[in-house]
Amino acid sequence: MKFPPIPAGQLINRLQKPEAKIRMVLDTDTFNEIDDQFAIVYALQSKDKLDVEAIYAAPFDNELSSGPEDGMEKSYDEILRILERLHFSSENFVYKGSRAFLQDVNQPYRSEAALDLVERAMKSGKDDPLYVVSIGAITNIASALLIEPRIVEKIVVVWLGGHAFHWPDTKEFNLHQDVLSSRVIFDSGVPLVQIPCMGVASHLSTTLSEIEQYVKGKGEIGDFLVEKFKNCHDDHFAYSRVIWDISTIAYLVLDDAVTTEIVHSPILTDQVTWSRDSSRHFMRYASFINRDAVFKDMFKKLAEPR
Repeated sequence: MKFPPIPAGQLINRLQKPEAKIRMVLDTDTFNEIDDQFAIVYALQSKDKLDVEAIYAAPFDNELSSGPEDGMEKSYDEILRILERLHFSSENFVYKGSRAFLQDVNQPYRSEAALDLVERAMKSGKDDPLYVVSIGAITNIASALLIEPRIVEKIVVVWLGGHAFHWPDTKEFNLHQDVLSSRVIFDSGVPLVQIPCMGVASHLSTTLSEIEQYVKGKGEIGDFLVEKFKNCHDDHFAYSRVIWDISTIAYLVLDDAVTTEIVHSPILTDQVTWSRDSSRHFMRYASFINRDAVFKDMFKKLAEPR
């Protein structure tokens, strides 16, 4: 698959951190864990920086689902539950994504989510890209790129996926579920901000006591999030949980909480490891996250009126 090449200077400019309020869509495997729920609320409560235009349900396959289609459907239903507690309308806002992981680059999945992304992206002006935030398997976004390659010039992808470059492998859940879609993202030349899991977003851990202190009682959604956290583990004594997905929102809304650098896009090998090639196009890579700054901002926004 051929994608329109973006000149290096233009690509680096597109990868600069946005200063003004941006348009974005959120692609999420919401039922998979408990962190997607926090990320959705964090994004919707960051109205000063983010105009969330749509939420897409992403597929996932683990012990919480019978397969990627079931995972996507459960994620869709979970998104609706969150919006209901936020008193936020889901009409023309939530879209179902792919029912399977990508098998062939010549046969992208024309899901509601992928087609909506293509339509929104193609309406974007030259200086007003659509930010596509992904916190699950990146099937929906890869399919959209394969359906309409010209959207590489219209979007910026911010993805929590893979592990840090120094990690022994990159068999992280989001990436490893759909390696082919992951390759499409890294090979397409689309403006990409990668936030790795182990070694970077793994700093974002919290405890039940902290969640109860700062989230409990913050409306229906606050109590919903507390229950999600409480039920995620049988014994919370000396237990902490990583809330990975809020890293993507923090990158967009906080000035200095996420340290990043411009690097060459890596090659994703058949062994699901990183290989480096300095002749490849540029992307932005997160190397550190200020855990305290991120949670402080999220807790404050959870307490704001909706």
